[in-house]
Amino acid sequence: MKFWTMLCAIIGSTMLMQHPAEAGDNVGFRQFQAPTRERGTDLDVTVWYPAKPGGEMIMSGDTALFVGTAAMHDAPISGGTFPLILLSHGAGLAGTPQALSWIATPLARQGFVVAAPTHPGNTGKNKSAAETMKLWLRPADLTAALTAMAKDAFFAEHLEQGKVGVLGLSMGGNTALAIAGARVDPKLLAAYCDTDLLNASLCDWVRQSGVDLHAMDLRAAGRDNRDERIHFTMAIDPAPSDVFDVKSLASIRIPVDIVNLGRPGKIPATADASEIAKAISKASYATIEDASHYSMFGECKPRASEIIASEQIGDPVCDDGGGRSRGAIHAQLIEMATAAFNRALKAGRKGYQQ
Repeated sequence: MKFWTMLCAIIGSTMLMQHPAEAGDNVGFRQFQAPTRERGTDLDVTVWYPAKPGGEMIMSGDTALFVGTAAMHDAPISGGTFPLILLSHGAGLAGTPQALSWIATPLARQGFVVAAPTHPGNTGKNKSAAETMKLWLRPADLTAALTAMAKDAFFAEHLEQGKVGVLGLSMGGNTALAIAGARVDPKLLAAYCDTDLLNASLCDWVRQSGVDLHAMDLRAAGRDNRDERIHFTMAIDPAPSDVFDVKSLASIRIPVDIVNLGRPGKIPATADASEIAKAISKASYATIEDASHYSMFGECKPRASEIIASEQIGDPVCDDGGGRSRGAIHAQLIEMATAAFNRALKAGRKGYQQ
């Protein structure tokens, strides 16, 4: 199965379109920049949050292929304090925060602030195979976003102290595990694209870009990216999941929820995290058998299949595992994520009921 389709020519992943207001929709949408010394440039951070009425209705994540999600741009934030979820996106089609608006928006509606830095080089006009494969920089992006959120004049007073979690999908799932304490094995990363057996689509792009993973400077790849401010992490179809140093998994001390999309035995090896879950002492593991890796993309528009065919795109990005619709699979993932983050970040709060 191919995992990342480089389709930037026909999508505007960060496009925001006006949309009529919907009754009862009180999710705010805001963007700011977070300084990061390691990247050498500020990170773009997209935030969804519980909001009061106001702002301008936009559709985030709306593209030629995928349906966007409504939110209120620059709406005033609701009173009180909220747990923070750091969201890590994937690469390619899932390579922007807006591509994950389908899960970020309902989490904000459930009383979370959801902050997603854009990982540089992972998609868009500035996409770079070399930057995409620097997996160790991604958890540092989350750390930079967390530090910036705590200082931001708009959000700082509305973040509940000590209540921070991470949600990552696809390559973002790898990031979620890394910030919890999983370390990349530089030798496994260097050999990742020696064949097409692990990820043909990604590795073909890497080779066409002239990137030799063996020649890259991987001295920092195996470092510990743990951030002690993180208290829970959830990884959905983490990929690549087969580049971690297995010994490092035992050092993860926080609770971890892992979800694989697909039937056991049919999940591609690079995304199969069942053995990783066994190695983490506080991990839980689940599968959604009638889903696929593509189920984490937005719901496809009616003409999406025609565009895929006309552009000769090799990946069936609108196909799921069969049976249920993508919307139904999204509803299940949203329910699972909401339950997990409620349990991890809201338990013990006054008025909270399991």
